Amino acid sequence: MSTAAWGGNLESRPMHIHILGICGTFMGGAAALAREAGHQVTGCDAGVYPPMSDQLRALGIDLIEGYGADQLALKPDVFVVGNVVSRTRLDDGTPKFPLMEAILDTGARYTSGPQWLAEHVLQGRHVLAVAGTHGKTTTTSMLAWALERAGRQPGFLVGGVPLDFGVSARLGSQNAFVIEADEYDTAFFAKRSKFVHYRPRTAVLNNLEFDHADIFEDLAAIERQFHHLVRTVPSTGRIVVNGLEESLARVLGQGCWSEVASFGAAASDFTAEGEPHRFDVLRRGARVGTVDWALGGVHNQLNALAAIAAAEHVGVDPAEAAAALSAFRNVRRRMEVRGTAGGVTVYDDFAHHPTAIRTTLDGLRRRVGPGTRILAVFEPRSNTMKLGTMKAQLPWSLEAADLAFCHTGGLDWDAAAALAPLGGRAVTAGSVEALVARVAAAARPGDQVVCMSNGGFGGIHGKLLDALATRAA
Repeated sequence: MSTAAWGGNLESRPMHIHILGICGTFMGGAAALAREAGHQVTGCDAGVYPPMSDQLRALGIDLIEGYGADQLALKPDVFVVGNVVSRTRLDDGTPKFPLMEAILDTGARYTSGPQWLAEHVLQGRHVLAVAGTHGKTTTTSMLAWALERAGRQPGFLVGGVPLDFGVSARLGSQNAFVIEADEYDTAFFAKRSKFVHYRPRTAVLNNLEFDHADIFEDLAAIERQFHHLVRTVPSTGRIVVNGLEESLARVLGQGCWSEVASFGAAASDFTAEGEPHRFDVLRRGARVGTVDWALGGVHNQLNALAAIAAAEHVGVDPAEAAAALSAFRNVRRRMEVRGTAGGVTVYDDFAHHPTAIRTTLDGLRRRVGPGTRILAVFEPRSNTMKLGTMKAQLPWSLEAADLAFCHTGGLDWDAAAALAPLGGRAVTAGSVEALVARVAAAARPGDQVVCMSNGGFGGIHGKLLDALATRAA
C-alpha cells in the first residue's frame, strides 16, 4: 500500500520494533499494522492465548515467552511498551519485568503503544474513535464494516477479530481509520487514557459507567478522561453520544467545541423503531434505513445507531450504512458458538463487567425465550473484578440465567457469599477442571451454556464440549 494514498506519516525506512505485551488485543493490533507497513516486528508476552497469538504467528511475527533481559540483545530501533508492563517487584525483590529494567538502565529508546500508533499510523488521517465502557469492539467493527461496504477501504484497529475481516487491524488504503478507543491508562510512564493520543475527528461516546477500579477512584475520574478526549476533537469534528447516559451528559457539560449527534433517547438525532433483530433507523423522526440482521439485544441496536451516526460524518448515507450492518457477522468471542455436544450449545463471550454479563444474558434470553435453560459460566478475571469492587452486582447481572457457575481461582474475596442471593442457582469451583465437571453434570439437552471471560478461561470451551460429548456417548 502506498502511504501517499492517504497522506500518512509512516517512516519510510523499515524499522525493527520489539513490543512488550504483544499478545494484548491493542498491542497485537499495533503489531499487525507495523508488520503490514513493512517493519520488522518481534515481541514478548506471558500467558499467550488465541485468537491474538494465532493471528500474530500467521503474520510471521516472532513471539518470545516472558520478559527476560536478554531480549535487549535484539537491539531494535525502539521498544514499544504495553500497559501490562510495570516496575513491580516480586516477593524475592527481583523485577517482574527485567527487560523493562534493562531498557531503563541502558537508556534504550522506548515509547508507548498509543504514542507509536499516533505518530506512525494515525497522523494525517481522519480518525474515527469509538469509546465507551461497553460495546467498543463491536461498535468499532460495525463502523469499519459500514465504511468498507461503502467503498471507503478504511484502516482499523479493533480489540478483537471481526468475522467480516478476519483480522483485528489493517492499514487501509484511504483516509479513514477506525479505532477502538480505550480509557485505560497508556503505560506505567504515561498515565493518561490511551484514547487521548488518537486525536479523532469523529468520536463515539457509546456509554460510560464505573470500571477499571485499579486505576480510577470513581466515575468522576473516568468522566474527566472522557472530557480530555472531547477536548481533542476539532470544531469541524463530530461527537456521537448516547443520549440515554447521564454520565455522558455530564462529560459534555464540562465543555464541547464540536458538532454533536446523539442517539438512543426519544429526542435524539438517531433512534430505532422495532425489535433489536429488525428495526428502522430514524434520523430526527424520518426513516432513513432498516437493519435486519442476526444479532440481538438492545445494546447491539444502540451500537448500530452509533456506527450509523459516525459513518454519516465521513459521507456514508445512513441507508447505506444500515444495509451494510444487515450483513454484519459480529466479532469473535461475542456470543460465538464454539460447538454443540450432547444437545448442549456452548458459547464464548468476552463479557466480564456485571453490566456486560447482564446485557449478554438478557440478549440470549430474549432470543431463546423463557422455555430454554441458560447456564452462565464466568470468571471474575479483569482487574476490577479481581478487586471485588463489583461483587455485589453479580447476582443482578446473572438474573437471566437458570444456573450460574463461577471460577474462583485467584480471588481474594468470597464468591460464594457474593452469589448467595441466587441460592441453589449458583455454583463455585476453584479450578477450570472442577467447573467443567459441575457444568457437564448439570447440563441437559437443549441448554445454552455461555462461557464469559476477558481471557482464555483455561480453554474451558473445548474441555466442556469434550466432557459433554463423553457424557452423551
